[in-house]
Amino acid sequence: MKEIVEYIAKSLADYPDEVEVSVEAEGSTDVVHIRVLPEDMGKVIGKGGKIATSIRTIVKSLAQKQNRRIVVKIEEK
Repeated sequence: MKEIVEYIAKSLADYPDEVEVSVEAEGSTDVVHIRVLPEDMGKVIGKGGKIATSIRTIVKSLAQKQNRRIVVKIEEK
């Protein structure tokens, strides 16, 4: 899961080396944190949040196969 999110976020960012992705388990829920530079926030979130929504949709569809719940949070470094 982490690898897919990291690949997508790094592909979108101008500074892919600065992208950090971490996963925290909280019971039956996993929280995926995507940390990017302020300059890359707009590229990862997208116009109207469309890219962020797409990332969340991909992650949730993969999580359903594992009977897990996943929350994706995009944050500035």
